[in-house]
Amino acid sequence: MIVAEGLTKKIGTKEILKGIDLEIHDGEFVTCFGPNGAGKSTTLNILALLSKPSGGNLWIDGQDTKENTESLRSKIGVISHNSFLYNNLTAQDNLEFYARMYQVSHPKARVSDLLERVGLTYAANELVGAFSRGMQQRLSIARSLIHKPSILLLDEPYTGLDERAKHILNTLLAQISQNKRTIFLITHDFEQGLAQSNKSLILVGGRIVYRCNSKDIDRVDFRKTYLEYVGGAA
Repeated sequence: MIVAEGLTKKIGTKEILKGIDLEIHDGEFVTCFGPNGAGKSTTLNILALLSKPSGGNLWIDGQDTKENTESLRSKIGVISHNSFLYNNLTAQDNLEFYARMYQVSHPKARVSDLLERVGLTYAANELVGAFSRGMQQRLSIARSLIHKPSILLLDEPYTGLDERAKHILNTLLAQISQNKRTIFLITHDFEQGLAQSNKSLILVGGRIVYRCNSKDIDRVDFRKTYLEYVGGAA
């Protein structure tokens, strides 16, 4: 589903990515760990087609992203540090806007279903600007799923979530994974990241330095390995 070869990214003289090779098969759940500044968000933004690499090649669903950017974006859902929500609109209006943008059939039913799944039905007609960080994050999750994307990319989605919201997110991720959709998750949370995914990788200094099958490694051992590569406290 996703194939990256030698992805690099430079901003000025700073080299953020130094040759990322990555292959994620259809239906796989891959978690990416790494310290701040490792290049995780930059990698996700390139996979999401929100940023262009300085070098290398990227294919999504067998298509070269240099030639099919617009059509490929409709296959991708993104949860990032930017919620992509409009504060002056209600939760329902935000989701209906994105439903129209993606030409979702039966948009009102889809919006109603997602608001229920993220536990925000009670706040459907409230302005998003008045939402807490956790509520906005839950609505952002619903926004990312509105068009039933075949690829879901998540950048630190647990930030700002209470235990109930984490449970909602984990339930949704499990359902999405069972439906054989492809997931790429960035997180600092070893517990959540390893429990959910099929494969895990560690990104340090713009390079992937370690890969493993998540189900085959003990979490304590993984943390030790992570600290060996990162060289400090997690």
